[in-house]
Amino acid sequence: MLNNLTIALDVMGGDQGPHVTISAALMAVNHLPHLHLILCGDSSVIAEQLEKQHFSAHPQISFIHASQVVEMDDKPAQAIRGKKDSSMRKAIDLVKEGKAQACVSSGNTGALLSIAHYVLKTIPGVERPALISALPTHDPEKNVFLLDLGANVFCDSNILYQFGLMGSVLAGEVDNIDEPKVALLNMGAEDIKGSDTIKQAAAQLKENPDINYVGFVEGNDIFNDKADVIVCDGFVGNVALKTCEGVALMVASKLQQNLESSFFRRILSKILTLPVKKLYKSMNPDQYNGASLIGLRGIVVKSHGNANSHAIFAALMEAVKEVERQVPEKIQHKLEQRLLHRP
Repeated sequence: MLNNLTIALDVMGGDQGPHVTISAALMAVNHLPHLHLILCGDSSVIAEQLEKQHFSAHPQISFIHASQVVEMDDKPAQAIRGKKDSSMRKAIDLVKEGKAQACVSSGNTGALLSIAHYVLKTIPGVERPALISALPTHDPEKNVFLLDLGANVFCDSNILYQFGLMGSVLAGEVDNIDEPKVALLNMGAEDIKGSDTIKQAAAQLKENPDINYVGFVEGNDIFNDKADVIVCDGFVGNVALKTCEGVALMVASKLQQNLESSFFRRILSKILTLPVKKLYKSMNPDQYNGASLIGLRGIVVKSHGNANSHAIFAALMEAVKEVERQVPEKIQHKLEQRLLHRP
């Protein structure tokens, strides 16, 4: 565990407002005594919220004033050129300057990706960074890493190959997996299925002896432990992720409706309260909040725009984990060696 760990937090990003972000910040510093947070945003808003939550002065918290906010409908180019004093830009600049080891933001995804790419740059050999996140599987002890989750809508085979390589390294380092199983998300498991791009990416992944490529998987295989890393373009990945989230919410709603629909079912619901709570806890999307922008020369974690304080806390803990395990240094070393000698 590092003795000094500093994370920059974009207070103004997200749909819920600064009070939720600051509440998450207070949860994080109370949870980790070695963590220091730099809150980036309107200083008067930050001071007001800290006072409301009875933490007007906290030894583990400091803040930097930002006069601008990147709005959810801002175009990436506008955010880069016209909002250099935004809370998002300030947080990323702190990572670039070495004053923070990571940054977390719930703001505009396109703007965050573009600013981070512009300021931090990518690791040599990486064409584009990708959004990657861990998701639950049937095995309660295992996760699956899915990328890209929306950073790159169109990807050629070489970019998909790079995603597979980066995902393999991250899964190995973060979850301590020996030879992570890497798969491509496709419309079928057979080798003849899919576009030429997918088939070419599969050929490249097969040719690299450092990658444990296991073939194609379908959408219904995402959570069944067939792979540790599943690769797709950002369009497919984002649709898959949002579909899974929607199904999870629908199942929870239907279960609640059925258990409350009659007297006997209400009795049954009392009996099932504990197992249902355990099931919800294991699948609660809040704990999986925090997608990493992998491939950059620094740690940038994207929190869901509609995240509550517990979900933002989870994103902060993801950043902490990546800093403590020195993920950027390990990934950069391995990627420079492997990508520059790509088959």
